[in-house]
Amino acid sequence: MIFWTVFIVDVLLIFAGYVVNKNNAKYLMAGYNTMSVEERKKVDLENLLIFWKKFFVILTFASTLIFTISYLMFSEAVTAVIWSVCLIIPWPIFIYKLQKFVK
Repeated sequence: MIFWTVFIVDVLLIFAGYVVNKNNAKYLMAGYNTMSVEERKKVDLENLLIFWKKFFVILTFASTLIFTISYLMFSEAVTAVIWSVCLIIPWPIFIYKLQKFVK
C-alpha cells in the first residue's frame, strides 16, 4: 500500500512542477494568485517558474530515493515516517528562496 502512496505523491509533485506556467500561474500559484496586477509586475515569474519546476523535480527524486533506501533498511512504519519528514523539511527552504524572486 505504501508504494501506491509514494507513487501518487510523486505523480502529484511532478504534475505540480510541470503544469504551472506563465499563462496559468495567476490562477494556480498560491500567493501569486491573490496579488494585485501591480504586485505581480514585481515578481520575476520566469525565473520563479524555473526554480519551481526544479524544486518539485528534485523533491520527487530525492524523496523517492530516500524512501527506497529506507524501505530496504527499516520497517514499513519507520520508512513512512522518514519519507514524510523528507517531504516536509524542504518547504521552509522553498518559501525562503521564493523571496528572492520578488523585487
